[in-house]
Amino acid sequence: GAGGWSPLDSNEQQWLQVDLRDRVEIVAVATQGRYGSSDWVTSYTLMFSDTGHNWKQYRQDDTIWVFTGNSNADSVVHHKFLHSMKARFLRFVPLKWNVGGRIGLRVEVFGCSYKSDIADFDGRSSLLYRFNQKLMSTFKDVVSLKFKSMQGDGVLFHGEGQRGDYITLELQKGKLSLHINLGDSNLHFSNSHMSITLGSLLDDQHWHSVLIERFNKQVNFTVDKHTQHFRTKGDSDHLDIDYELSFGGIPVPGKPGTFQRKNFHGCIENLYYNGVNIIDLAKR
Repeated sequence: GAGGWSPLDSNEQQWLQVDLRDRVEIVAVATQGRYGSSDWVTSYTLMFSDTGHNWKQYRQDDTIWVFTGNSNADSVVHHKFLHSMKARFLRFVPLKWNVGGRIGLRVEVFGCSYKSDIADFDGRSSLLYRFNQKLMSTFKDVVSLKFKSMQGDGVLFHGEGQRGDYITLELQKGKLSLHINLGDSNLHFSNSHMSITLGSLLDDQHWHSVLIERFNKQVNFTVDKHTQHFRTKGDSDHLDIDYELSFGGIPVPGKPGTFQRKNFHGCIENLYYNGVNIIDLAKR
């Protein structure tokens, strides 16, 4: 209709989709009713997507957020998000509208361009980060990344040492598992191995954030704002990794293109290990 968007049928199955042409950071929205009419939306929800096919609801405090809309056709109602969203597509989904009119909307979306380092993995590839020395022995490790997966199984990163130390992050049936072992595998495997699992349905092709913080035996494992605090067992406080860390799979030494477990199939974004930007380093 003239003066704004007004669908033929006014019901809860209607939505207005905006294509922002590229993945951007969205920080706020504003709405009006249809110009010179009795058509305006009094409440609505927002959905966002990178592809235009898989959609996610905007949430606050783990609740689908309902935005207050308009009370007339011309006043602007502006909402700044508590948490910005990164997406190409945005949908306004009207829930209620003026009882004396129909659904009517004019919208504006506020944000900025969003540049990030993204690595694509096709299920047959991996990234290797080699240390400057043969052995990396650490008392503190911080790994942060965002990932989007096409499949429910696959190794996101792995490191191991000849004395039995290892750390592995992998998807298993849509859940994310962190495996860690501090100490000699032959002597302490039964009491130093830990496996912690968080999340579910993480293979939904949406971005999920991961943060792993280890200081000595204390580990914080966070997936999408949900944190598991745990303490590793064993006699050692340090993690000994030989030569390299692998991201996207666990290569078999001496056999290029061969991997120990199922490779990750999807995208990894903003990948940092102890402050090192792994993806940016790989591009160089």
